Amino acid sequence: MAKTTTKKKSGKNALLSDQSMAFLRNYINTPSPVGFESSGQKVWLEYVKPYVDTHFVDPYGTAVGVINPDAPFKVVIEAHADEISWFVNYIDDKGLIYLKRNGGVDHQIAPAKRVLIHGKKGAVKAVFGWPAIHTRLGSPDTKEPQPRVDNLWLDCGARSRKEVESLGIHIGAVVTYEEGYDELAFDYLIGRAFDNRIGGFMIAEVARLLKENKKKLPFGLYVVNAVQEEIGLRGAEMIARRIKPNIAIITDVTHDTHTPMINKVVEGDVVCGKGPSLAYGPAVHNKLLSLVQDVAEKSGIAVQNRTVSRSTGTDTDSFAYANDGCPSVLISIPLRYMHTTVEMLHKSDIEGTIKLMYETLLTLTPKTNLSYL
Repeated sequence: MAKTTTKKKSGKNALLSDQSMAFLRNYINTPSPVGFESSGQKVWLEYVKPYVDTHFVDPYGTAVGVINPDAPFKVVIEAHADEISWFVNYIDDKGLIYLKRNGGVDHQIAPAKRVLIHGKKGAVKAVFGWPAIHTRLGSPDTKEPQPRVDNLWLDCGARSRKEVESLGIHIGAVVTYEEGYDELAFDYLIGRAFDNRIGGFMIAEVARLLKENKKKLPFGLYVVNAVQEEIGLRGAEMIARRIKPNIAIITDVTHDTHTPMINKVVEGDVVCGKGPSLAYGPAVHNKLLSLVQDVAEKSGIAVQNRTVSRSTGTDTDSFAYANDGCPSVLISIPLRYMHTTVEMLHKSDIEGTIKLMYETLLTLTPKTNLSYL
């Protein structure tokens, strides 16, 4: 049997240790669905605790590690922890389970996927059923059925509603895809929910580097892993009001527009492997963005640029417009196949984004002039 090549070996990584990569794998593989993020947050917080002075969790589960908690000037680095998923909505008499979305999950990728239903007795394995191709073709004039939310179902092996309920499955149980972290050739990584647990990983690594390099910051640093971004930036809204930061650096994912079927005229020109992407837009503070660009140039970090329109569509919006206004910047990592189970990114972009946030923090002080006038 021919040997399968899964990845290309690269030289020793200066930023990402074996311990870091083990954390990433575990974190990506831990379900953290919108509104039910606690399992993933526990993994994240246990990793971050050694690198911060204190920590807290807000009522809805946003986790925060704090360095220099008594400092009056506050800087946030932030990501969101939640992943898109499904809700059990209806169980029919034959034991088939019908669903509602929990966030912007893509129904077109669902047929034949394996899932976990998180019920009262623990996770239950199930599959998205779909009629065999032989039965779908029909006559030449018949249009093949397309997957929709209302014609997709889960099959867990039960053949009655009673059997389903005996497994602890109930209306409102949350459903996540089974696929997890893996590595491909040429330093590409794949997994579900890189949007945006890769951000949680990167801000945790920034905290680690500050601790291990014994860097002293002249401000309080709040390492924020927020919940419920996928349904309207809700976790960021709550935590921004609580922390009242002076500056916020947000990280999320953005589209690799070199992916087939994406229009660069509309989405811009961003590609995996060429560095983090910096956004221009109303919520992005121009002087803070200029500072980050200067840091990238001085540090030899390749960056890409893109534009957003009325909003960034990320937690940046919640921080920027919170309280009396908070100068905010968005640093995104290019991603292929967003909101699928095979989201793909490049390891060099992870390194570049971590380094850019780290060097920016070492440049900022409470006296940094971000006034427009």
